[in-house]
Amino acid sequence: MEKKRRRIARSPGWRRALKLCAAYTATAAVAALGWLYSSLPDQICLEPGQTLSLARFSYIEPLDGWGSRNVASTRAVGTYQTTLSLGGVLPVKTIRAVVTPRMSVTVCGTPFGVKMFSEGALIVGFSDLTGPGGMPVNPAKEAGLHMGDRVICIGQTQTENNDQVKAALEEADGHPVTLVYVRDGRQLETQLTPVWDANAEEWRAGMWVRDSSAGVGTLTFVDEENGVFAGLGHSISDGDTGQSIALRSGEIVPCEIVGCTVGTAGSPGELKGHFISAHALGTIRVNGSNGVYGTTRTSFEGVSMEVAFAQEVTEGPAEIWTTVSGQTPRAYSVRIEKVSDADPVRNMVLRVTDSELLETTGGIVQGMSGSPIIQNGRLVGAVTHVLVNDPTRGYGIFAETMLQQAETIDE
Repeated sequence: MEKKRRRIARSPGWRRALKLCAAYTATAAVAALGWLYSSLPDQICLEPGQTLSLARFSYIEPLDGWGSRNVASTRAVGTYQTTLSLGGVLPVKTIRAVVTPRMSVTVCGTPFGVKMFSEGALIVGFSDLTGPGGMPVNPAKEAGLHMGDRVICIGQTQTENNDQVKAALEEADGHPVTLVYVRDGRQLETQLTPVWDANAEEWRAGMWVRDSSAGVGTLTFVDEENGVFAGLGHSISDGDTGQSIALRSGEIVPCEIVGCTVGTAGSPGELKGHFISAHALGTIRVNGSNGVYGTTRTSFEGVSMEVAFAQEVTEGPAEIWTTVSGQTPRAYSVRIEKVSDADPVRNMVLRVTDSELLETTGGIVQGMSGSPIIQNGRLVGAVTHVLVNDPTRGYGIFAETMLQQAETIDE
């Protein structure tokens, strides 16, 4: 009798434990579904007749019996809705399926030089001036200006270059003048009073500005049919401020790689190149977060290749085409360690496995941005950044993303 009472006394505790276990299980299931929902793409592209399948999510397939709008395979070009599910039973996420002919482009991997002029004069530094009574002053700082601000107008003068900034300060002649600038995409105004610099014999504002930029990158592909090019996989930024340069005009020119600083942990390496001609190969139209794009002025050498859709990219062996000497690219082995649809530009983590490239550069270095990534005979992406603490690894962007941007150039 006593043992029976002890068993009865313990039973409420077991019920609580079961309820707690069930609650934890439900929470874990919800968290797993939430992770899966955020990991799945919002949109996928298919070529006519291609069955919808996600190589990275083999357990995901279209929901059975959802109706005619739930497209698992179609031959009609257009945009459809389809619901992805676990095993065709448990719905997870409704996405857009875009059925479109698969594109082929000319894959390059060749270096190119960039010449770019910014929209407005970019503030890249400050220096104090000697004011009345010998006291240090800085009119630009006193006006509230910061590094990275773009000065677009001083008084009545549009300031698209350094000479126009200088002319506007001379015209102000020491009087307060309205200065219009752009910060974080917002146009703002302030009052600036230039100070006379007796040593330079000119009116100055205590700020250093830059109106142009030049550098070396790698050409990813050319769409010969539409006359557009794509490169870098990220925007061109100012070296001092880190700000993406607001494009006023720009062009790409022939370039030759003449050396390399080997990358080490904490110190990214860099390809060294020089322009070999002033003849422009193309005109830059877009300096965006996913690369540099423009119209071509000449033909380019490369290999015609199909572009992989984002969902076709998988973890595993691949290669990058890049140029570490001269003007001719070579293929080097890499491994795609991670693929993600969550970030708009950092879609892949790459690790260099090619012993020759590791010996020459230490891995991925500055100037390789834009190097095409090839997997299973298709262009799957481009190198974008190096991991500073591990130069053998870096990020890549989907080629599909770059192609979609390139297709908007003529719009």
